[in-house]
Amino acid sequence: MSTDEYYFKEGCFIQEWHNAPDDETVSVAHVRVEPRQTTKLHALTATTERYIMLQGRGQVTVGSKSWLVEAGDVVVIPPDQAQAIENLEDQDLVFLAVCTPRFDIENYQELQP
Repeated sequence: MSTDEYYFKEGCFIQEWHNAPDDETVSVAHVRVEPRQTTKLHALTATTERYIMLQGRGQVTVGSKSWLVEAGDVVVIPPDQAQAIENLEDQDLVFLAVCTPRFDIENYQELQP
């Protein structure tokens, strides 16, 4: 799996650390949200996602709830839940996105244009 960073249409930069067809159970991506940016509202069908916050401070929205997150926090996002994260600072917001089962682009649903 390539670890080259790429821009994803959700509004963030991704490095796929682990996402392999021979390991359907989990994927791990390094995610970077630029300063003062917010990802698009989206959901992952049949996929639980966890944000493991590494750097910065943001506001995460899951379903109808929003709260502040910072390095050391873990956010669990159940399948099919609307989600977005806003970077509140002037430095990159960085976290790991751990998906079970592994992330599949077919499960990505954009809820906001």
